[in-house]
Amino acid sequence: MTVTANGLDELQALAGSELGVTDWLEVDQDRIDTFATATDDHQWIHTDPEKASQGPFGAPIAHGYLTLSLFIPLFTDLLDVQGVTTKVNYGLDKVRFPSPVKAGSRIRLRATLASVDEVRGGVQIAVDGTVEIEGGDKPACVLRSLSRFYA
Repeated sequence: MTVTANGLDELQALAGSELGVTDWLEVDQDRIDTFATATDDHQWIHTDPEKASQGPFGAPIAHGYLTLSLFIPLFTDLLDVQGVTTKVNYGLDKVRFPSPVKAGSRIRLRATLASVDEVRGGVQIAVDGTVEIEGGDKPACVLRSLSRFYA
């Protein structure tokens, strides 16, 4: 379920609240191969299912940065900010990859709007996100994302 904030005041009122959990998203081998092509990272642990089946994880795994990049489409399912002119990805404060995402696994995002701080012409939000793996005991990715919204 998407939380909608109509303007910066409503966004500020959401500071400290849990935004929820997204639906599951499959990370299949085709997505991994497409990411490998886009980034020119064709390491066998990602792109060679036969060799990766004999590797340390028993299957090919998604690139950590692929998992991280999926934060944006997952996050947009949790928070929609209306009444602003510009939305900017400002960066990351912290990122960790506690567990790999095996090809064919499903992931989802659990997120909290940690803070909303005023900046010139708008606000900066910090979102604490955890990318969970279906059936996994450790998350795939834990991060703090920073975005800016301008009125």
